[in-house]
Amino acid sequence: MHIVIAGQTYSPASNGQAVFTTHLAEGLARAGHQVMAIVPSNSRQASCRFSNGVQVQAISSIPLAPLYPDVYFTLFPGRQVGRLLDEFTPDVVHIQDHYPISSAVVAAARGRQIHTIGTNHFLPENIVHYLPAPAWSRPLLNRLLWATMLQVYNRLELVTTPTETAARILRQQRIRVPVYPVSCGVDLARFRPDPTVDRDGLRRRYGLDPARTLFLFVGRIDQEKRLDVLLKAMRHLARDDVQLGIAGRGRHAQALQALAGQLELGDRAVFTGYVPAGDLPALLNSADVFVMPSEAELQSIATLEAMACGRPILAADARALPELVENGVNGYLFRPGDPADAAGRMLQLLEERGRWPAFGAASLARAQTHDTGNTVQRYLELYRSLSLATRPIVAPLWRIAAR
Repeated sequence: MHIVIAGQTYSPASNGQAVFTTHLAEGLARAGHQVMAIVPSNSRQASCRFSNGVQVQAISSIPLAPLYPDVYFTLFPGRQVGRLLDEFTPDVVHIQDHYPISSAVVAAARGRQIHTIGTNHFLPENIVHYLPAPAWSRPLLNRLLWATMLQVYNRLELVTTPTETAARILRQQRIRVPVYPVSCGVDLARFRPDPTVDRDGLRRRYGLDPARTLFLFVGRIDQEKRLDVLLKAMRHLARDDVQLGIAGRGRHAQALQALAGQLELGDRAVFTGYVPAGDLPALLNSADVFVMPSEAELQSIATLEAMACGRPILAADARALPELVENGVNGYLFRPGDPADAAGRMLQLLEERGRWPAFGAASLARAQTHDTGNTVQRYLELYRSLSLATRPIVAPLWRIAAR
C-alpha cells in the first residue's frame, strides 16, 4: 500500500504525537509499505529526506517563536500537498491533528477520492493554558477549540484515538463518524526490564542521588503536565531520603524551577534537562517509581514506556491514566491536582517497598498488550478495510480496533 501520514509534528520531536506518528510510519515501512510523512519544515524551507524507510516531506513553514519556540506553522499548504498526493498516489491518508497541513491533506484526498482516516491526540487542555484569556472564558474556548477540530475530523471516514476513555470523550462531542480505540503502542524491544543497567552511574550522570528513593517523571515540562503538584507533594512529604527527578524540557521549566526554590526543596527535586533517546530506557530502569501527574492524558506513552521497564506507577486519577494504573495492582492513583493526596500515596509506596516487584511485574504484563507491532497491524487492517469499501464500515472495524 501507499500510505500518507500527515501532522504537525514528527521525529526528532519527542512529544507523544511525534513519537506515535514516527513509530507508526516506520513500522508500516518495515512491513513493506510505501510511506510518506507530510510535516512542517523546522528550517522554514521545503525539503525531502528518507528516514528509516519513510519519505519525510517537510512543507515550507514559519516559526512561532518566541511565543512557541518549537512550533512551526504552514500557511496555505494546499498546492504543495496536492502536488505531493498526485506524485505519491496514496491508497489512504492518515492525519494526526486538525492543523493546516492535515486539513489540506484531507481536502486534497477527498477531491481525489482517496480514503481518509484520522487519529485524535487533541484535548483543549493542551492549548488553553497558553492562550491569553481569562479563566471565565475557558468553557467557551473549549467549545470553540472542539468545533475547530471537528470541522476537519467530521470529514473523515473514521477516527481512532488511543484509549476507551479518549474514544468516549470524542463521542461526547459532536463527531459524526465512527470512533475506535487503538493504542499508540510501546516499543517493547527498547523498553524492557534491564538488570544490567548501572543504576548508580546513570543517576549520577543526570545529577540524581543513587542513595535516595527516586520518583521519576519523564516528558514535556509544560503547564498541563501539572508538575507543580509533585513539587508541592515533596514539600508535604518532607523526607530527605526521597528525591523527585524531572526529566525533559519545555516551556514551563523555569517557572517550575522557581517554584522548587520557593518550596525550599533543595536537591530533593532535580531537573535533569533533556534526556537523549538512547539513555531513556536505562534511566527508566534506574528509577524506583514512575510518576505522571498530568490531568490531560489520552493515553501517556511515557507511562507505557515506564511500565514496559517494569516500574511501579504513581499517577493522577484523571482522563485515561486509570486505564493503565490500578490501585494496589501496579501502583496507585491520587486525586488530580491534590499535592497532599499525592504525598500520601508516595508515603504508602515507601511503606510498601516489598510490593514493588509485584507492582513492576503487573506494569510489565499490562504494557505487553500494547506492543507497537500490534498497533501497526491494527492500522493495516483498518486501511485495508477502507480500501475494500466504498463507504465506512462500522461493526467489523470495531472488532479490529477493540480486540
